Amino acid sequence: MRILISNDDGVFAEGIRTLAAAAIARGHHVSVVCPDQERSATGHGLTLQTPIRAERADELFVPGVQAWACSGTPADCMKLALFELLKEKPDLVLSGINHGPNLGTDVFCSGTVAAAMEGTLEGIRSMAVSSACFQWRQFQAGAELAMEIVEQAVHDQWPENLLLNLNIPPCEQQKMGPLRWTRLSIRRYDEQFSPRVDPRGRTYYWLAGEVVKDLESAGEGPRDWPSDVAQIDANAPSLTPIQPDLFWRGALASLPELNLEGTRIH
Repeated sequence: MRILISNDDGVFAEGIRTLAAAAIARGHHVSVVCPDQERSATGHGLTLQTPIRAERADELFVPGVQAWACSGTPADCMKLALFELLKEKPDLVLSGINHGPNLGTDVFCSGTVAAAMEGTLEGIRSMAVSSACFQWRQFQAGAELAMEIVEQAVHDQWPENLLLNLNIPPCEQQKMGPLRWTRLSIRRYDEQFSPRVDPRGRTYYWLAGEVVKDLESAGEGPRDWPSDVAQIDANAPSLTPIQPDLFWRGALASLPELNLEGTRIH
């Protein structure tokens, strides 16, 4: 397959280099277009007010990988790759391996997931891959698992508009539990901001909240599927199916009535 890989940790991140090497080792054609520095938590942000630059970075990867380091966000990287840099449309988009988890509703601000979602929006099979611990730096087992999953999914006729979100527990491969389908958890944080004072007496803030450990709450999906947080807590890989459609799936009767200038809209 022709595989396009991106991330939000930047071109020097060990996770993306391990994933690219694993794809090359399995005989795929690999291109990398990723940020030239860390762009974590940028979500779907796009660069509109300054030019975007891209430089070749093949030497940072194993032989056979063609790579570009881009000055923009992960979403910028994907758009630039798909519409300017690559001569052929890829068969598959991978984003990661992220240095840290992308669980539950955190996917809305994740640059890693946004890069993969750009592929999904363009009709390309796409998967985001994350190591569920910021300190864990052993990516080989996760890279191999990711490649096995996508190869099997392609063989099984990957449905349209399906984005896969894979989170891998921070443990040795032989200690991992079985891979399972999971639901997105509801992520909440305590004390999200840390207020501080600069040398001139002015207050500033660091976004530094502690995540609330909640193994029960989860959104839509089969009730017998665990949440992605619960799955990772059990030291097992979590695979969550996501789609771009954000349309309300609750009861339509519960929506508020709309009245504009006395006219009721149904």
